[in-house]
Amino acid sequence: MFEGIEFLNKGFFWLLLLLPLAMLWYFFKNKQQTAALKISSLKGFKVTNSVLPKLKHLLFALRLIALTSLIIALARPRTVDVSTKTKKTRGIDIVMAIDVSASMLAKDLKPNRLEALKEVASEFIKGRPNDRIGIVEYAGESYTKTPITSDKSIVLRSLNDIRYNTIIEGGTAIGMGLATSVNRLKDSKAESKVIILLTDGVNNGGSINPKIASELALEFGIKTYTIGLGTNGMALSPISMKQNGQFQYGRVKVEIDEELLKEIAAVTGGKYFRATNNKKLAEIYDEINKLEKTEIEEFKFYNYEEKFRFFVWVAGILLLFELLLRITVFKSFV
Repeated sequence: MFEGIEFLNKGFFWLLLLLPLAMLWYFFKNKQQTAALKISSLKGFKVTNSVLPKLKHLLFALRLIALTSLIIALARPRTVDVSTKTKKTRGIDIVMAIDVSASMLAKDLKPNRLEALKEVASEFIKGRPNDRIGIVEYAGESYTKTPITSDKSIVLRSLNDIRYNTIIEGGTAIGMGLATSVNRLKDSKAESKVIILLTDGVNNGGSINPKIASELALEFGIKTYTIGLGTNGMALSPISMKQNGQFQYGRVKVEIDEELLKEIAAVTGGKYFRATNNKKLAEIYDEINKLEKTEIEEFKFYNYEEKFRFFVWVAGILLLFELLLRITVFKSFV
């Protein structure tokens, strides 16, 4: 009966506790008002089998039901129809600048740094349905792998296709990677523009100084989060190429220009992170995901339909019916 109904003034239900008290009061009052007459014989009286004296308690029952209906009406039952409309109020354009130099094949992350990054970055992209994302690759030079787009299937496919190759010049041109990312975002109309720049080395190539690139990012209002990827100490990394085209691995000291990455982040209003293992890398992307949230404005429209009138009518009809019975059928008994 009350499915889908809410009560605005639930406190009035406490009045239902009065009903048992009213029943007790009626029981004792009726007992006191019942007179007893002792006579020696009923032969002089006409005996009838009328049920009206027994049904007079119906009047009190009607009054209790009417009172219950009034209490429910006071509790203000109503149904609510809620319709929701959402509106994206603040979009974010993100470029992921990914180091694809040979050192990204180091095995201090499992199965290697590049594959670990692709797995974590994939989950990050899937968690940004309302934003546009692009990908920039860089080693000794840089290029745009995917322009910023809202089509996540394209971005995910491009991310999955990232491989180390010998076509792109070797080295680590952090300045070039950052500058290319800035170039993809500088004309963006998004209210928030973000670069996530990841590297596992030091800047040793390219024609653009990383500090100049960070100043360009600042000029265009682009925040940059930097990530240094690699364990502390030594890591099993590629050291040479075999005749069959496969890498030969050896223990190599991990060197990351953390001071440079911290400076880039500080200048642009971003933050620097250090990822030493798979778990830490996932935590970093999760933190960036929380820091850069797209604001969604939600409008809710409430349509209320009051239901208390039904219970008022029930109470009124029952009280009127009781009154009619009291002054007609039960007139000689009450």
